[in-house]
Amino acid sequence: MSQPGADRPKATVLMPMATFEMQFLPSQLERLRALCELVDPSPVEALEDFRSHSDSDKIQVVITGWGAPPLSDDVLAHYPKLALIAHCAGSLKQIVDPRILSRGIRITTSALANAQPVAEYTLAYILRWNKRLDVFEAGYRQERDRFSAEALHRERNLGNTGRSVGIVGASRVGRSLMNLLAPFDLDVLLTDPMVSSDETAGLGASKVSLSDLMRLSDIVSVNAPLLPETEGMIGREQLALMRDGSLLINTARGHVIDQDALIDQLKTGRISAVLDVTDPEPLPASSPLYDLNNVVLTPHVAGSLGREIHRMTALTLSEIELFFHEARLEHEIRADDWSTRA
Repeated sequence: MSQPGADRPKATVLMPMATFEMQFLPSQLERLRALCELVDPSPVEALEDFRSHSDSDKIQVVITGWGAPPLSDDVLAHYPKLALIAHCAGSLKQIVDPRILSRGIRITTSALANAQPVAEYTLAYILRWNKRLDVFEAGYRQERDRFSAEALHRERNLGNTGRSVGIVGASRVGRSLMNLLAPFDLDVLLTDPMVSSDETAGLGASKVSLSDLMRLSDIVSVNAPLLPETEGMIGREQLALMRDGSLLINTARGHVIDQDALIDQLKTGRISAVLDVTDPEPLPASSPLYDLNNVVLTPHVAGSLGREIHRMTALTLSEIELFFHEARLEHEIRADDWSTRA
């Protein structure tokens, strides 16, 4: 690691102060200052300030995060030494103009670190649903000392053993989820046109078509990025294939699912849903989803929160160190895979 006084790379942090305060532990900020010379004592928040930065000809690293202003190609034309954009979060397309890649500027994100809590969120609901803990909890609270679990004990489909979980998209979240599912006695199915049957098997899953996945799964987890090819990919036809009593979990983006079609299916009571993302987001107060007792709604909180945010920061710092010590990145975003990234 660079020592004080050494010719360290110049860096600036581009994000709102509120994000910065969440993002960096004191020890992480100390590590960043050991890796780079911060040309600003506090983060640059406004694009106007960044555009007219007095040290733009010296900065080699820009660290971005949630709420950072979008970086266009013309803005970064004023940063001749910029070599690396390190994004302390997942989704990048709202922040970075892909034309920047043609300048030779390299980009890395903390998407893998952000995928972990999303996968954990999904795993929690999978295990709870298969055990039907919601039924036990509600019944016990309502009936109190009169509650009897005898009927549920006789339910043959209760429990996780042998249940089928379908994963739509071998994204970072999808792969993290498959890794978490490995210790459990579950039948994991995957649909993803970019992943071969052999690679799917290596992930501990069986490759199937989307139609077969919807038809065969007790739980469907939507983990595909929002792309032109995936917008509305789960519509009326796909939802109609779901088994009676099955569960749909969406932690990807609301637009991946035809929400009107989903509401129609949910109103029948035939299926249930856990939705961390919706279309639009947040939901308007008039949405019928709020009033359906077979729907769990959370306000886009499956990703990193609290302590989990520091895991993203740690990954970003490791990438900066790797970049300047070994001229490589573990989590680089390249021009040829831009179209499949969230």
